[in-house]
Amino acid sequence: MKYFYTLVLAVMLPFFAVAQQVITYSVNPVSFDETDPITVTFNVNEAAYGVATSHALYLWAWSIDTNNVQVDCPTNGTWTASNPTNKLSYVSSSAGTGTYTYTMNTVKSFYGNRANPLSKIGFLVKTINGNVQSQDILLNVGKFQFNLTNPLEGSTNVVTSGTIINVTGTSSLPANYVIKANGTPVYTSSSASTSLNFPYTVTQNAAMEVISTGAASGTVVSKSFTISLSVPVQTATIPSYMRQGISYDPNDPTKVGLALYAPLKPYVHVIGSFNNWAVNANYLMKRDTTNPDLYWLEITGLTPQQVYTFQYRTADGIKVADPYSPLVLSPYDDPYINQTSNVYPNLPVYPAGQNFEVSVIQTAKPAYNWTITSFAKPAKENLIVYELLVRDFTTQKTWQALIDKVAYLKSLKINAVELMPVMEFDGNSSWGYNTAFHYALDKAYGTPEKFKEFIDLCHQNGIAIILDIALNHATGRSPIERMWMIDPDGDGFGDPAADNPYFNQVAKHSYSVFNDFNHSKPETKYYVNRVLEQWIKEYKVDGFRWDLTKGFTQNCTANDQACTNAYQQDRVDILKGYADKQWSYDPTSYIIFEHLGSDNEEQQWANYRISEGKGVMMWDKETNPYNQNTMGYASDSNFSRVNFSAHGFSDRRAMSYGESHDEERLMYKNLTYGASAGSYNVKDLATSLERQKAYAAVFLTVPGPKMIWQFAELGFDKSIFTCENGTVNTDTDSTPGDCKLDPKSSAFGLNYDTNAARKSVYDTWAKILELRLSSDVFNTKTFTVESGNLMPRIYISNATTASALKNVVVLANFTLTSQNIVPDFPYTGSWYNLMDNNSFTVSSTNAPITIEPGGFRIFGNASALATNETGQNKNAVSLSLTTNPVSNGTATIRYTNAKSGSVAIYDMVGTLVKTVQVSKDNGDENISINGLKTGMYLMQLKSEKGVAVTKMIVK
Repeated sequence: MKYFYTLVLAVMLPFFAVAQQVITYSVNPVSFDETDPITVTFNVNEAAYGVATSHALYLWAWSIDTNNVQVDCPTNGTWTASNPTNKLSYVSSSAGTGTYTYTMNTVKSFYGNRANPLSKIGFLVKTINGNVQSQDILLNVGKFQFNLTNPLEGSTNVVTSGTIINVTGTSSLPANYVIKANGTPVYTSSSASTSLNFPYTVTQNAAMEVISTGAASGTVVSKSFTISLSVPVQTATIPSYMRQGISYDPNDPTKVGLALYAPLKPYVHVIGSFNNWAVNANYLMKRDTTNPDLYWLEITGLTPQQVYTFQYRTADGIKVADPYSPLVLSPYDDPYINQTSNVYPNLPVYPAGQNFEVSVIQTAKPAYNWTITSFAKPAKENLIVYELLVRDFTTQKTWQALIDKVAYLKSLKINAVELMPVMEFDGNSSWGYNTAFHYALDKAYGTPEKFKEFIDLCHQNGIAIILDIALNHATGRSPIERMWMIDPDGDGFGDPAADNPYFNQVAKHSYSVFNDFNHSKPETKYYVNRVLEQWIKEYKVDGFRWDLTKGFTQNCTANDQACTNAYQQDRVDILKGYADKQWSYDPTSYIIFEHLGSDNEEQQWANYRISEGKGVMMWDKETNPYNQNTMGYASDSNFSRVNFSAHGFSDRRAMSYGESHDEERLMYKNLTYGASAGSYNVKDLATSLERQKAYAAVFLTVPGPKMIWQFAELGFDKSIFTCENGTVNTDTDSTPGDCKLDPKSSAFGLNYDTNAARKSVYDTWAKILELRLSSDVFNTKTFTVESGNLMPRIYISNATTASALKNVVVLANFTLTSQNIVPDFPYTGSWYNLMDNNSFTVSSTNAPITIEPGGFRIFGNASALATNETGQNKNAVSLSLTTNPVSNGTATIRYTNAKSGSVAIYDMVGTLVKTVQVSKDNGDENISINGLKTGMYLMQLKSEKGVAVTKMIVK
């Protein structure tokens, strides 16, 4: 299957992997020059392609010139929208098989009149939106052709001395043949023939060349392969510093240990830039004494900090990168990463002449200097998660651009960011669920160092980092899939074989995409646990959102959705085991399951080890009821399941959301389908934005963890089905698909953040979140949610808090007219509107309060004066500068709760340049900055009560 760098794949339902259909074809004439016309005839199973009525099939084509440079055909269009020029001509149908043709006036002109002569042309047959495609078809250009049929061209053949290899091949026209071993002829044909068959007896390591010369034309075609004499595999105990993957010797920067788990492989070689990518007996891996399926080898003589690349080559000729490589280079994706900007400075060059991904090793690589080495995570119960896709969040689509937006996130008052998958995925533009290397950071957004800088900066600002991770499956580029696969067309990719120790051949659940992991296998469990350890220890991430946990069972079939959705004990046990392992790496690590299953099963995880303060947070989808409220429709508008107790959970482990990456945007539906009454119309932008504020009031105030999808706080109103060209699309034979996975505009690029009406939504959300996170009353299990009539009421109580604010009542009006809503205050007396802290007297608890359509009120029995003018909790540590930039060798700092604290000043590369002890708990203080050069610095205040960070600019 051809892998396109522009192909965007994801796993979230209802989207599926590209389906491949093997078709038959013929070419007329069979052999041709680039200046000749050709007609290709295809025989296609029309039902499998879904085109029995439309007959809409297209050619996707590419060419390779004599310099081995590959270029796509200029009339391809895009993968999700084929160009009409490449549409096949429908001929006829019989018994479900359709006959189609495509004629090229000349091969050269069809492929864009390339300057260099063409050596090969390739193509496949696809639907217009690319959801079904054929196998790759590759043809040689030139009327005289020679094909080496055994051994295969470019192959390395490891055999014992004395082995007889039958060298066979065919020519399109009579030819003479010469076979050379290490440049010396070992066979010369006596007469011209269209076939070659010579039994060669192996006596040495040899570079073999087979030369076919056309008897009439004199055209020469050369093919090559390699012979390597096999040696016995040694058995030895793996060194103590090594384990599966890449291990650096802590005492020797000139050495690296490589270990590969490869059952059923008789031997494995390491090939790489350190041995000219040649199969060599000196790089034959050893078998571990106690685990004969584990191969290992130490590579010595390396230059510290120099970048090297390598692959493993198994006995059956399969070449793979290390599955535990933290960085891989891809021939499919890397050439396009730095095309528009320097996203990844000094990106190592993919080694010429190789195929598939390669691993990178670099000994003595400088470690990242973390500013925050031990981050105190926000409590699960108060977690406000901001889910974002790096690709679509900023216009630059990089870690640096995200770093520049940390202030925006902090000002919103969220305390966690959840990143859609950033592990190495196929292509450079994706949601990330098409993961190939779970252990490696994808390079499309920038370097590992920049990613760490983003995490470090978030931690400095009290923001946790959660990674979305797709451990249900892996794509066909995964090395642990490719090492044991069925490869029908010999392109190096295929489906899992029966002996694959990690994957099912047929999925054991009904939501499968790509290749389905068998999580009952110890090999899979080891792989998953190593992946968790890598991201926690190397990148200091604070937790994971586990994608598609329904797929972790082995009890169902691909067609049995009822089974997949039902309680499965093996799934419960497997995921508890993974949770235990994740907590063993970090006892406070967040675990979030996207299960969306039955309460009785989700309870098993939500209540698991809850007495220890653990328990798994479960995705609680409330999109439909919240959207019914915002649109103004009472049917199905009850969102009371935002209460954890409605799920049977012991504590607040329901992570509720009204929007996620996978749901239609609330604002789009408001503007498209919103209700109206008289002059009040939800479809009006200003009206709908106001209702977005009321949505936040009845969503964010409910105790327990919450999740926000990016730009909901700005009323983002572009449909999830918006195509890259700006249209909104659906999936039919004649249109390019629903575009759900297409890149979307950033709200920053649309200037939503500077639009007054939208910024007002942001400010309201920020104020509600400030109130929520700074007021202890919300840290409670005592609350009720009443909804279903477009006039929801929420009652929150915390009798144990030391604060005077012990009761909160939230009211909202999602009808289309003003309503008198009975608040049912728990008692009379003084109450406050917590959004402005204005007080009023309640004489009757059931006296109605008039609320405008789309309006809300948040009332408390005391004012929200637990916050100071900066919006921070009075007990929190704060640090700021009274004037910034600073000069004249003195800076005036303002701080709170700095008892026994000190201020450390770091330059922007993380070097500590000055430390100052503060003299009091709260107030202003002048400190000396003599000796500091002009530039930007980070100031960090540490005290008994926490940490605060601010930036300082020295003039």
